[in-house]
Amino acid sequence: MATSALTPPQTGTAPTEVLIEFPDNRLLIDLCGEYDRNLADIEQKTGVQIVRRGNQLAIMGEEDSRRQAGEVLHALYERLETGRDVETGDIDRELRLGGGDSYTGARDGDQLEMFKGGKVEIKTRKKLVEPRTAAQQAYVQALFENELAFGIGPAGTGKTYLAVAVGVNMFIGGHVDRIILSRPAVEAGERLGFLPGDMKDKVDPYMQPLYDALNDFLPGKQLAKLIEEKRIEIAPLAFMRGRTLSNAFVVLDEAQNATSMQMKMFLTRLGEGSRMVITGDRTQIDLPRGVPSGLADAERLLKTIPKISFNYFTSKDVVRHPLVAAIIEAYEADS
Repeated sequence: MATSALTPPQTGTAPTEVLIEFPDNRLLIDLCGEYDRNLADIEQKTGVQIVRRGNQLAIMGEEDSRRQAGEVLHALYERLETGRDVETGDIDRELRLGGGDSYTGARDGDQLEMFKGGKVEIKTRKKLVEPRTAAQQAYVQALFENELAFGIGPAGTGKTYLAVAVGVNMFIGGHVDRIILSRPAVEAGERLGFLPGDMKDKVDPYMQPLYDALNDFLPGKQLAKLIEEKRIEIAPLAFMRGRTLSNAFVVLDEAQNATSMQMKMFLTRLGEGSRMVITGDRTQIDLPRGVPSGLADAERLLKTIPKISFNYFTSKDVVRHPLVAAIIEAYEADS
């Protein structure tokens, strides 16, 4: 891609626009998006005006805004040069993380190599997953580097989604033999017997978010086969008692709804060659009044132990609809 050049300023005045040239017109069309929707998104989020002139884009606005928009456009174009698409989430990620770094996601070799610099990508069977915020990036790095990791923060920040993506990556890379995903079925008081159907019918409604994440990363037939072979297990927290989880990637979701005894039980399941991730939101505890959250206890007791990581998210890391972040902030302000 050609380097960007400033429009020559008049004597004694600062430049008011930046011209960026893109040699491949086909990629430029993809960069702009259908009806220039990608350019409109960047304009709205950075406060600039972008005008297409042949194979060039002119960026007009304040200097810092022009620079930010230019960095994002460069990064997205480089993404297209690697054969990937540009979606709204990619624009959001570049704006949050800064588009100035060159694309250095791992192409070959071990996934851990990706942390030697630049951006992060998690390879799965169906898609590449890329953290969209600095907190998400630090969290993913912690998941690869630590045998026990905690992700704590509000809904919509990608805690569980990224954990499952890393689990699938480590599974297909041969680093673990199994994936085990669990949640407390606290809404049913962990007493599932009164619900209709067999055990799978009783449990699945509580585990659906975990199935949704797996379906994003593995083809449907392969996922069904792996579940049938019990190489991927999805089970309520109460079913973990008495097990030793070796050579597995284990995720406990909604951990704020585990009691202290359940949390201790779960943490002590960690076996040889396993990785364990605990995710939760301290503001959404559904335990009966007076019952302490096991997540809070674990955070208090384990924070000083080496090789156990704690990563925290805020409303600024929400990657769902922008209104979700505003809703979370409103509730935080009220409390």
